[in-house]
Amino acid sequence: MQNSTILGHMLMRLVVSTVSTRLVSVDLRYEASDPYAVQLAFRRGRGAQVTWHFGRELLIDGLTRPVGEGDVRIGPTDHHPPEVSITLKSTIGSALLLASCGPLNAFLDRTDSLVPVGYESVEQDIDAQLERILRGA
Repeated sequence: MQNSTILGHMLMRLVVSTVSTRLVSVDLRYEASDPYAVQLAFRRGRGAQVTWHFGRELLIDGLTRPVGEGDVRIGPTDHHPPEVSITLKSTIGSALLLASCGPLNAFLDRTDSLVPVGYESVEQDIDAQLERILRGA
């Protein structure tokens, strides 16, 4: 049986000020059971882990053009090598992360091999049908 979770790990730069960034370790997660979403998690200082859930297509589209409204905004930068800015806003603050496109593309390619973009609802239907069969419904 195929693994239904894709995990990724990478370093991103957290923008601390207009002249300073700090490296943060970021975990990415994609689950076939929630095929439209990606999870991004990192530690806030020495505090608790912060986890964000947002659309996989938002991340895909944000690699090539600015996307998002409200709490999550993603878009390419003019840096070299290519990077993506990910802005996360909440009631307790905001974070601006800069991520290399290469590792993000590799992670997204792996998610696409599990559940191809455009087939998310098909995957859910198959899982639901299989569960009904296994329960004897």
